[in-house]
Amino acid sequence: MKNVRINKLIVLTISFCLLFSGIGCSSTAQNNQPSQPIKPTIEEVELINPLGPAVIPVAGIDSETIKGDLKINLQYWNTVDEAVGLLSAGDVEFAVLPVTNGVNMYASGIDIVLLGVHEWKVFYLLASDQADFQGWDSLADQTIYTPTARGQTVDVLTRYALTRENIQPDQEVTFAYAPPQEIVALFKEGKIDYAALPEPFVSLALASGSGKVVLDFQEYWSGVSGTDLGIPIAGLFVQKEFLNNYPEEAQEIASLLDDSTRWANENSDLAIQASSEVLPLPPAVMQAALKRIKFEYIPAAEAESEVISFLQIMQETYPEGVKKIPDSGFFVK
Repeated sequence: MKNVRINKLIVLTISFCLLFSGIGCSSTAQNNQPSQPIKPTIEEVELINPLGPAVIPVAGIDSETIKGDLKINLQYWNTVDEAVGLLSAGDVEFAVLPVTNGVNMYASGIDIVLLGVHEWKVFYLLASDQADFQGWDSLADQTIYTPTARGQTVDVLTRYALTRENIQPDQEVTFAYAPPQEIVALFKEGKIDYAALPEPFVSLALASGSGKVVLDFQEYWSGVSGTDLGIPIAGLFVQKEFLNNYPEEAQEIASLLDDSTRWANENSDLAIQASSEVLPLPPAVMQAALKRIKFEYIPAAEAESEVISFLQIMQETYPEGVKKIPDSGFFVK
């Protein structure tokens, strides 16, 4: 009888363990397994954005007209070196960058990836009233002023177009580089005939009533590349580690930039007013500039072929300007 009682006790004990798995007998085995690290919650992120026209698409975010669950701390950068420093140090999760700069950072080992492209149109060729521009041949034996230094987007586009027309840059056409504000002043004074500039410097140069736009680089690019979107100029990047840990939050920031871009397009007066302290230009100049700028957020997966095609042309024309064509991992799917 004693053995029967012991056997019954064993059966009851086993049944109890099976019934309440995770408690008692089975809990010991489970407790021995390594626990999964708990992902810390986040309430805010850092976003850096360049000064210039790209201030307009984030005006809705900056003014908190557009906001979501995550708070976005927005700061503006002046130089690419400044942006590189912030991203390299891991001080920011998100950055709006020229696409070519983002590609070169990625090639240099800064682990950022492209969430989407939102700036597609901003570059134009200006001619003085005295210049007779009939096409690329008109630039032979002329000097073209363009911002900052060789290798920026409108410089490479101009060189590509000239080469395609069998006109040798630096031999048959001279390139002069200067700060865009200086080029605007020289153009207004009638001291230069041709300038390849982005907005809002185009509108600033034309504000005196002299000169004219003779070439839309985006229309030219669409004609030779077959794209309908324009030139993939700037977009939203995210640190890959953040994307891996917080994919939903990363997509939320992308959606907020999309919403802010759309809001700015539909409310240009309010966007200009909201960004007036950051971009202190006369409202009339900014309104004129926005008529020649195209902001439209396109997710990276949809813009990938456009970006690759553009980068290949850029690299072919100016290899130093694009270190390496990125692999598919560069584009957030």
